[in-house]
Formats: sequence, C-alpha cells, structure tokens
Amino acid sequence: MSAEFEVHHFTYGPLTPMLAYGMSVLGSLLGLQCTARARAVQGLRERCWWLAGGSVALGGTAIWVMHFVGMLGFSVSGASLAYEVPLTLFSALVAVLFVGAGLFLVGFGLPVTTGGLLAGCGVAIMHYTGMAAMNLSAETSYQPLLVLLSVLIAVVAATAALFFATRLQGWTSTVAASLVMGAAVSGMHYTGMFALDVHTVSAEPVEGADPIHLLVPLTAVVGLVTAVLCVLVGGSASTREREKEAEFMAGLEREMGTD
Repeated sequence: MSAEFEVHHFTYGPLTPMLAYGMSVLGSLLGLQCTARARAVQGLRERCWWLAGGSVALGGTAIWVMHFVGMLGFSVSGASLAYEVPLTLFSALVAVLFVGAGLFLVGFGLPVTTGGLLAGCGVAIMHYTGMAAMNLSAETSYQPLLVLLSVLIAVVAATAALFFATRLQGWTSTVAASLVMGAAVSGMHYTGMFALDVHTVSAEPVEGADPIHLLVPLTAVVGLVTAVLCVLVGGSASTREREKEAEFMAGLEREMGTD
C-alpha cells in the first residue's frame, strides 16, 4: 500500500478542461441547431430525424464526450487506472437515450420541466456509470452532498438545454446559449469528480482498457458523427429560409390565380 498519494483532476493542466468545454459547446450548438430544424419542418419523419440528430449531438458530444475528455486529466499518483469497455459504451448509450427522450417529449408538446428532469437524471446516470466503468487500484467513496449537487446541476442544465432548444431562434442567441450550456455541463462533471474521495492506493495492475487507447478512438468516432451533423445542418434550410420559400410559393400561386 502507498501511504501518500495525490489526486489530480487536471493532470495536463488547462488542456483537458478547455478541450472538454469546447466539445460541450460544439455539441450544444449542434443540438440546438438540430432541434431548430425539427421545429421548422412539417413532416413527422423528418422531425424525428432532426430530433434524433439533436439527441446524438447533446447526449453524445456535449455530455458524454465532454465527460471522458475531462476524465483524461484524472489520475491518482501511484495507482493504476483502466476502463471497462462495455460499461463505457453503455454510458454513452444512456446519455443519448435519456437526452433523446427528453427532446422528443418536449418536441411533441410535453412540459420542459418533465423532459428536463428525465434528461438531467440521464446525464447524472451517465456520469456515475462512466465513473463505475473506471477501474482504479484504490479504495474510493463519494461525498453525498456533492453527488446530490451534481445531480441538481445536471437537471438544471438539461432543463435549460431543452428550454433553449424549443425557444431560441437566431445565431447569436444560439451561440450564447451553447456557451452557457457548456459551462453547466462542465460544472456538473467536475462537481461529480470532486465528490470522489480516494483512500488507500495500491500499485497493483487493474483489468480494462488503457484510458488513452480507449477514449481517444471513441471520441474520434463521435467527433466524426459530429462533423456529419455539421454538414447536414449547414446544408439544410433554416426556419427563415423555409418561411421565405413559403411566401414565394404563395405569391406565385396568387399571381397565377389572377391570370
């Protein structure tokens, strides 16, 4: 056993929290844009596709990727650390499904608070499932009050995300909301991390995948999906463009009717 050890949340300095925050902002921005497109379309199938894209952007990029990029900066001196692959992947599925459920509920008329509570609980479950996927050669425990605070932050952040997703129009307000949401998600993550107490540490190896070898490829895959969403959002018509097209077609029909 090691008598002295240090817990590091920022092993690489500001690099990981800044990168994690940036990914959260990008995912939030994409998620808000996808839901804005969902509001602009009339067809049920197309609306569902855009809401599904928003679920991947918010749950996958803004929340799950943010969590594990932030986890790259976590280490305990003298301890071995590895991740269980199935549980890590399951945490991503939890994030996307719960956030998606909240988006669909709100997108089809249910109160924002209902969807926010569901999505927020999903964010918290994702975080602590991701933590459970971490095999650390040490005895650990959690501070209940900080855990509760992290869950409350998750619910507030998710509710705000759904509120913005169903209300905002315009690029400036969407970017501002994404910055706020990125800060809220990051705040939830690090609150949950600081709730972790490490006690006795052992240098014995643990089972699982190396963090770098597991997390970097996974985040790269989600980043590729994010890039595809960027292309789809950029190539689709905005609400205002659809309104202009509808006005043009209505005017054309009026002119044809008067001839």
